[in-house]
Amino acid sequence: MQPSVSILIPCYNAEQWIAQAIESALAQTYSEQEVIVVDDGSSDRSLNIIQSFGDQIRWATQPNQGGNATRNRLLAMSSGSWIQYLDADDYLLPHKIERQVQYLAQVPAADIIYGPSRFEYYHEKAVWQEILSIPNPHDPWILLVRWYLPQTGSPLWRKQAIVDVGGWKTDQPCCQEHELYFRLLMARKRFEYLNDASSVYRQWSESTVCKKNKAETYRRRLEITDNAEVYLKENKQLTPMRQQSIHQSRFECARQIWLFEPAWAIAIMTQVHQIEPNFLPTGNAAPANYQWFYRKLGFATAETIANFKRSISPPRSLSRLF
Repeated sequence: MQPSVSILIPCYNAEQWIAQAIESALAQTYSEQEVIVVDDGSSDRSLNIIQSFGDQIRWATQPNQGGNATRNRLLAMSSGSWIQYLDADDYLLPHKIERQVQYLAQVPAADIIYGPSRFEYYHEKAVWQEILSIPNPHDPWILLVRWYLPQTGSPLWRKQAIVDVGGWKTDQPCCQEHELYFRLLMARKRFEYLNDASSVYRQWSESTVCKKNKAETYRRRLEITDNAEVYLKENKQLTPMRQQSIHQSRFECARQIWLFEPAWAIAIMTQVHQIEPNFLPTGNAAPANYQWFYRKLGFATAETIANFKRSISPPRSLSRLF
């Protein structure tokens, strides 16, 4: 018997997008599914659009409670053994669920089937897509702290796994899926990787929960990173590669935080060097010239030089400062 899948769509003031989200759910080539939408107190035409789909979907409405509370209500309403979350401003490609269910037959003990996301960008009249790959190693702890685990709509989630860890944390203002990933990993739920990018994550607004308060987003990200380090250390699972990934993640956060709160960035890197005095950053966030200044003169001086270079070349990206 094929596993049943519930496609769960929380909606808040998404009249521009909600119809396409629902249509993409209904267009899935996998037949053992249901589509449920909860309108979270929208003040625009979202609820009218949801109701226009009639008995093709199940729907409900409620006073505004926030994304995670709405996801929990959807979870309680669902009858499927597997869950596909879909934000109202995103959409799925037609074979998304079918491909993940087919892969599930090869990894029947899996709790989360995850893969890369397809980002869709909007700038004035231009629209383009980019697949955000998930690099090796596919160690979910490393992917968590490096922020490579995908956005909410990419995985196929075993319903019982989410129930086992208490659902979504309703007072988590941002980094919501990452906080859930962390609890799933602590509960030893099994993550399996499938290289298929069939969920489309729209990047069209600067007012999303992760963009409107960048300081809070970095604070929450670092909190998850710190908690992961403590858990891994206490359970004797903090391998050298995982520790290096934690330091690299802190460094990448510090580079961004330097732009608006240098003292906080310095404190982060002080923490890194207290644990690993010889830490040297790598990757796109630390090009060769930056590494030289970092190694010879330290983080603060490297950032001061980088900031000067930004001031004379403002359009250039952080990863190409040198």
